[in-house]
Amino acid sequence: MSKAKKSAEFRPNDYVVYPSHGVGRIVSIEEEEIAGFRMEMFVISFEKDKMTLRVPTNKATAVGMRGLSSPELVGKALETLKGRARVKRAMWSRRAQEYEQKINSGDLISIAEVVRDLHRNDDQREQSYSERQLYEAALERLTREVAAVDGVDEVSAQQRVDSVLVSRAA
Repeated sequence: MSKAKKSAEFRPNDYVVYPSHGVGRIVSIEEEEIAGFRMEMFVISFEKDKMTLRVPTNKATAVGMRGLSSPELVGKALETLKGRARVKRAMWSRRAQEYEQKINSGDLISIAEVVRDLHRNDDQREQSYSERQLYEAALERLTREVAAVDGVDEVSAQQRVDSVLVSRAA
């Protein structure tokens, strides 16, 4: 693909989803010299993590960078939260690995599945530390994308997700 095509796909100030980091905002598109080669780079800022990432424009889709989900896909992800938790009877280490892969896939539905499967109501048993860490990571990714798609702050998005999870329990 040509450079012009890649640059047209994402522009500065666009929100994008980078699979292993979640929602970030493209600050600029810069040209840098790396190992003697001129490369065009997306400079992506992840405000919450206080992190800046540089992604070569010609590798953006290859690494799984994508635009925000559509409102319809967000709706499907929230519907996924209403379903019954599907907890396999495999060892925790295997399940934890699968959850980690789903979270880092960047796929909103997969992330919603992790939130659904690891969500605990007040009357259920206590979560282990690693279970809680995975749940919180998935929940944060989900709420950040819901917030960016809906154009609201993360607190409002968190309330929307929580209301779906609570309605499931009722």
